[in-house]
Amino acid sequence: MRELDDIILEMAKLFPNARCELNYGTPFQLAVAVMLSAQTTDARVNIVTKKLFKKYPDCYLMAKADINDIKQLIKSIGLTNNKANNLSKMSKELIEYYDGIVPNTRSKLVKLSGIGVKSANVILAEVFKIPAVPVDTHVTRVSKRLKFCKENDDVLAIEKKLKRKISRNLWIQSHHLIIFFGRYQCTAKNPKCGTCPFTSRCRYYKKNFWNVQKNIIH
Repeated sequence: MRELDDIILEMAKLFPNARCELNYGTPFQLAVAVMLSAQTTDARVNIVTKKLFKKYPDCYLMAKADINDIKQLIKSIGLTNNKANNLSKMSKELIEYYDGIVPNTRSKLVKLSGIGVKSANVILAEVFKIPAVPVDTHVTRVSKRLKFCKENDDVLAIEKKLKRKISRNLWIQSHHLIIFFGRYQCTAKNPKCGTCPFTSRCRYYKKNFWNVQKNIIH
């Protein structure tokens, strides 16, 4: 057992069905969905990809797509130009360098347009079941509030500390659990401190104790 295992197992009691909430059918489709999820919600991405994957289900069709058509299909999720360009480039790169197959190593994944470390870790964990700890905004917020890391740590430092403090066999599960905890319990605004089992170690709770108590009472 490592330092944070008990907390992860407690989160599992709160969210026994924690999982990836992006809809996809293939590794390529997950890569697309993860890329599109930047600065928007999974629910919104799922609405967009339903139409996008119907027209361009694989990298071969996406590589041939008119960039303006891609933009039209994804325009509701923001960062449209950048995301559309990356989808087109990534599709072509998969064909040129990897025979149309999404690679299963972090070093190769991050070379693809639009795929950063977090996205690569999601793909590794979700598709290939390779232990990884993706760090998104929810994981960052929860990790800093619950003292999994320092308040000024960047995402790479947070990832490194989570890997050290959580048993490797829990890495994939912990990612989903911390996201669910951040998405549905420890929200950015008005977190549900009244039903949180971790207030004794929470920086947010300590700083906002009296306001939290007022909200609980009312």
